[in-house]
Amino acid sequence: MMWGVIGGVLPLAVGVAISPIPIIAAILMLLSPRARVTAPAFLLGWLAGIVVVTSVFALVSTLVETGASDPPLIFAIVRIVLGMVLIGLAVRQWQRRPRTGQEAALPGWMRAVDGMGFGAGLGLGFVLAALNPKNLLLSASAGVEIGSGGFPVGEAAVVVAIYAVLAGATVIVPVVGYLVAAERLHPALGSVRVWLVDHNAIIMSVLMLVLGASSIGKGIAAF
Repeated sequence: MMWGVIGGVLPLAVGVAISPIPIIAAILMLLSPRARVTAPAFLLGWLAGIVVVTSVFALVSTLVETGASDPPLIFAIVRIVLGMVLIGLAVRQWQRRPRTGQEAALPGWMRAVDGMGFGAGLGLGFVLAALNPKNLLLSASAGVEIGSGGFPVGEAAVVVAIYAVLAGATVIVPVVGYLVAAERLHPALGSVRVWLVDHNAIIMSVLMLVLGASSIGKGIAAF
């Protein structure tokens, strides 16, 4: 049963993991003068945000399952709503993609990364995981999936931890890799950053469209 739920949240974890914005933010911090301070702080905040959002929605889903007379119907409606929101965000992201010949603009906070310290890096990581609408919806969907599994607290915590590690893998790998072998990774990080900035909108629109359709499909199947 637990492995079935892990399989269910795996696509959502992949969705968070390949979200370009946190990866770009982590790379910018790794290329900044205070890389060894801000990048680990960003990683801690990123993982904490994922864990908090997923745990909150898992807890709410567990309470709903305990008190509702027909929990599967409630979870089905939640999944359909989340799926529709994800598809709406996918359309919006696609409409905002840079046209041919246009340069993708970086948000202002990305240009301020060089001046960030430990606290700012920690807070930024948490905000991008917990308050960014795209990542919030994905982790909320994972929390609903976990909470509807009816696990004891210990097993639910294990699933949340596994989800957080998988979702944070694309930030964990470059940060840990940089701390171990900074000189080797430095040139590659710059190339990856440029590619992600240029293709951010397309990646996220396709990703959210697929995950949104999957969530709606799961909700409809439960009726």
